[in-house]
Amino acid sequence: MVAGEGARRKAEARSPDGAVKVTITEIAREAGVSVPTVSRVVNGRSDVSPATRARVEDLLHRHGYRRRPAAPGTKAALLDLVFNDLDSPWAVEIIRGVEEVAHEAGVGTVVSAIHDRAGAARQWMTNLRARASDGVILVTSALEPGLHDELRHLGVPLAVIDPAGRSPVAEAPTVGATNWAGGMAATEHLLQLGHRRIGFIEGPPRLLCSRARLDGYRAALDAARVAADGDLVVPGDFYPESGFVGAGRLLDLPEPPTAIFAASDQMALGAIEALRRRGLRVPQDMSVVGFDDLPEVRWSSPPLTTVRQPLSDMGKLAARMLLDLARDVEPAAPRVELATELVVRASTAPPRRA
Repeated sequence: MVAGEGARRKAEARSPDGAVKVTITEIAREAGVSVPTVSRVVNGRSDVSPATRARVEDLLHRHGYRRRPAAPGTKAALLDLVFNDLDSPWAVEIIRGVEEVAHEAGVGTVVSAIHDRAGAARQWMTNLRARASDGVILVTSALEPGLHDELRHLGVPLAVIDPAGRSPVAEAPTVGATNWAGGMAATEHLLQLGHRRIGFIEGPPRLLCSRARLDGYRAALDAARVAADGDLVVPGDFYPESGFVGAGRLLDLPEPPTAIFAASDQMALGAIEALRRRGLRVPQDMSVVGFDDLPEVRWSSPPLTTVRQPLSDMGKLAARMLLDLARDVEPAAPRVELATELVVRASTAPPRRA
């Protein structure tokens, strides 16, 4: 097969109105340039050499490339932001970031929660089709393969924040945080304070971010040559109740930990309440670390040491990616991880000496 023949064959597929359908990815492959370079030519940017511009423009003209048109009869564009549920403060932070970018672009935002209920995702898809959305951002969610195929059939772009790791959205651009590094930093902080028995309350194992935080915890123990104890890792679901229950399980061990690292701030607050009800003080009797840096944890008692992940910035970046995709501009990087940062407050201290 000669070079570029595959792209030309794909470009021969036509839409019902006879217009040639070809993507900028195929144009880039045939021109021998990057996708961002084709995007710059399509958008009239000047930072492309004359020879490259001429070659790309010739291919665009030859294949009859057209931008994806706006939905007929719609005046204001819409982005759909989809969560499993909305009863978490971190969801508010992500919404804030998406809303800021959407407002600047003059785009509306529709926020939905599918709750993993039977039929809820299908009903959401029906509503999406009716309002002619320009793109979808999934947050720690996954669509069943049939719904994902339907999105592609409708030509609706998709971006994912904190992917669940399931295959149907594997090709969509994703935004996350450096969860592994954050898990390691939190555990190293406790190790440096002198803790050796460190309990870990994990998040839902189906989520990549949960598994990465647990892996970071284990990596820090391994680097410090501290033997991992499976009894010190207890299940959680990111919500306060599971932090409360998880801390109770750790305290009931024959040899309880001297510190607890919870994989979310909400679980950390639940753990602190469990400690309080048993007459234990934080950090005098037990150090506690969370993950997220939600606004309220700086006002908890004591203020919580935690790993800050840039939730609002993750929402902003995902919204920008989606707006680009709606204009047929491929993102420069399909997977972006924003940096986490350890924030030390008053909930951690050296272990109490017997």
